[in-house]
Amino acid sequence: MTVRKTGLPRPEGPYPPTEAMLAEPVPEDVAEAQAARLRAAWAPPTGWRYWTAVNNTKVGKWYCLTALVFMLLAGVMALIIRLQLAVPENDLVSADRFNQLFTMHGSAMMFLFAVPMFEAISILLLPGLLGARDMPFPRLSAFGYWCFLIGGVFVIGSIFFDAAPRAGWFMYPPLATKDDGPGSDIWLLGLSFIEIASIAAAVELIVGSLKCRPPGMRVNIMPLYAWYVLVVGGMILFAFPPLIAGDFLFELERSFDWPFFDPERGGDPMLWQHLFWIFGHPEVYIVFLPSIAIAAMIVPTVARRPIFGYSWIVLSAVGTGFLSFGLWVHHMFTTGLPSISLGFFSAASEAVVIPTGIQIFAFLATLMAGRVKMTLPMLWISGALAIFTMGGLTGVMLALAPFDFQAHDTYFIVAHLHYTLFGGMVFPVIAGVYYFYPFFRKKLMSERLGRWAFWLIFTGFNLCFLPMHLTGLWGMPRRIYTYPTGLGWDGLNLISTLGAFVVAAGFAIFVWDLIRPKGGQPQIPRNPWDAGTLEWTHDVPEEAWGVRSIPHVTTRYPLWDQPGMQGRMDAGRYYLPDAQEGKRETLVTSVIDAEPVQVQRITGPTWITHLAAGFTGGAFIFPTFHWYPPAIACGVLAICCIIWWLWTSTARPPETDIKDVGLDLKLPTYAAGPASTGWWAMWITMLGDATAFASLIFGFFFYWTASSDFPPEGAVHAVSGLVGLAAVGFAASWALTVGARRLNRARVVGAARACVVFAPLMAAGGASALIGSVWPLEPSAHVYPAVLWALAIWIAAHCGVGVIMQLYCLAGSLLGKLTPRYDADIWNVSLYWHFVTIAALVTCAVLGLAPRAL
Repeated sequence: MTVRKTGLPRPEGPYPPTEAMLAEPVPEDVAEAQAARLRAAWAPPTGWRYWTAVNNTKVGKWYCLTALVFMLLAGVMALIIRLQLAVPENDLVSADRFNQLFTMHGSAMMFLFAVPMFEAISILLLPGLLGARDMPFPRLSAFGYWCFLIGGVFVIGSIFFDAAPRAGWFMYPPLATKDDGPGSDIWLLGLSFIEIASIAAAVELIVGSLKCRPPGMRVNIMPLYAWYVLVVGGMILFAFPPLIAGDFLFELERSFDWPFFDPERGGDPMLWQHLFWIFGHPEVYIVFLPSIAIAAMIVPTVARRPIFGYSWIVLSAVGTGFLSFGLWVHHMFTTGLPSISLGFFSAASEAVVIPTGIQIFAFLATLMAGRVKMTLPMLWISGALAIFTMGGLTGVMLALAPFDFQAHDTYFIVAHLHYTLFGGMVFPVIAGVYYFYPFFRKKLMSERLGRWAFWLIFTGFNLCFLPMHLTGLWGMPRRIYTYPTGLGWDGLNLISTLGAFVVAAGFAIFVWDLIRPKGGQPQIPRNPWDAGTLEWTHDVPEEAWGVRSIPHVTTRYPLWDQPGMQGRMDAGRYYLPDAQEGKRETLVTSVIDAEPVQVQRITGPTWITHLAAGFTGGAFIFPTFHWYPPAIACGVLAICCIIWWLWTSTARPPETDIKDVGLDLKLPTYAAGPASTGWWAMWITMLGDATAFASLIFGFFFYWTASSDFPPEGAVHAVSGLVGLAAVGFAASWALTVGARRLNRARVVGAARACVVFAPLMAAGGASALIGSVWPLEPSAHVYPAVLWALAIWIAAHCGVGVIMQLYCLAGSLLGKLTPRYDADIWNVSLYWHFVTIAALVTCAVLGLAPRAL
């Protein structure tokens, strides 16, 4: 057995497998026994324990259906809005109720449907597309879903108690900060809770795409959908944290009157707009790119040929994601920014058309070169292309600042937004539902009902939103609850309302087709579209194991290009055909070349995810009503649940160090550091966290550039000596943590434990010194002391989490979970402290040096 320096074994045996090895038959009795053990290991819970399921096929379906319900509720709100605007001087709803309706409609569509639906579909589909058993962290997926459900019900339910937010889905201050009642807090804290769930799902999806591909599936042959998951997951990591940072500042102002957005005390409401739209415009592409990914799966199938320009599509997707972060100011053209800024962001808004166009033209080239069969999914993709093109053309118009000055805050913007989102998201998602329905339900949807739904939604959509371009150009502002007659808007608004109800009729047919009983339908073929990708190796009737055996993949369309793969997978001829220990397992492969590196045991059904999500929800929801003691209690209980979850089910020392996975290949059963999925999850999570911290630092320097009196003359600064002590404490804690990892690996366990004892003491001392340095400042008096306090609180909170992690490692070392050979926990904690220490030292520089230098 070959052993690494860590004492852990290396992979052993032949790889890649030869054709002779794959052609060797598996005895029937052996295959049946293996399948029986697999079936038992992956058996889903039944009865009331059904809701403890964590595997992707269950959680993904719950996620999709919940997002659909939230979308339908938001659609009902839209219908009430259209009824109110159908005729002039209508009094169907009051102005306040109207404000709640349009705020919740936009918030629900963007935060409770668009992004969660992408993540839900990806959780459901990605393991199948990659030939994997499940995602690498099934309980994280389940935790994210329950957080989404609790937060979504809390936010959208507020409309039924006349307590919904009413300042618009963008919550601009001072309108939102000065709003009476809990509405703004419900939006801030409820959606921050949901954003955490979104980031958790993004981490799961990125790690799954990088580390859980089947052996041989190099990055240049993985399905385009997986590439889009990587791009969009990365965008979520860099787009959502600025909004979380903004929410943090916003809630400090709402709860404690710290003036981040109050100009009278040095604040600036423009900072919120920057932080919001740094999130808000990339979110448009976070919504759009997954829909393009669905089209990238459907188009080659209907064209009967591989996608044209695979590499160009990948580069264009990456380029679109990159450019999307340079466009946020085109939402702020009318805020008085300098002309040079308008020119730059106008050019960037035009430039993003190029990579988008490359993707669309690659699809058109594939269709032109193929033998197209006009299936129902392709009909919806065609409708999406037509509608999105219209939205793109109006987007080019709005990217020109002089035109935007005229159309801003009119119904022209409403029309553009909906053409972009319906064409770029809703139509492709519905196409994906029809295309993938046989995969996740083992049934087919109705061709006749699908065409009825398409033509009703397509016609009704254009009837509703096409007139809004003219309504906007004729001067009708957004967000007005009524209007006088005689302005030329009457007939156009009535037509738009009629169109909205035609759209609703189409959705009613689609939803009925989706959920209607299909028990009388005959068994479908496994691959009804004759597609070339791995998800169509699924079992009919359904098996819970994902794939019978994990294949060796060498082409982009293995079902077209690797004859016999389906039969070999079914026979258990590939990897992990058995579950001898009765546990759930999947393969972990290398990031670039997908060489098998580990057998990872993955978690099964549990109630701990419900408890963790429930208590985390309480920590966010109770502060909405200023109930801080129960919020603190919920936070403590949530931490306890997560610690128990991690202790009992992650990085446990295995029964055996190496395992035969089939085809004479033996793989390690434990990994630490960059070889492990947990290390990658920590790295990706901390990238997002670092982005949120960078947004707070951006806020500090934004105030400096936007105001001539920041810091104000005569301001009290942070205490320099304590800032210096804080920096020393944080650096010492980091050094002790890294030293503990190295000493533990060198088997100097006593010294390693001593380091882990002193590391949290130094961290606590650093955090105390940092808080002490800003203690003399009065944060409610001016934005300068407020932002210093905000930075200190951010670092102290992260330090608290880091201390818990250090103590966790100490307990692991004392109780045998963390050993010189099995040290994944301390690798992950060390990585956390790398990021926290950098953030802490930057904060100390800002508190101690920047004010005096400025």
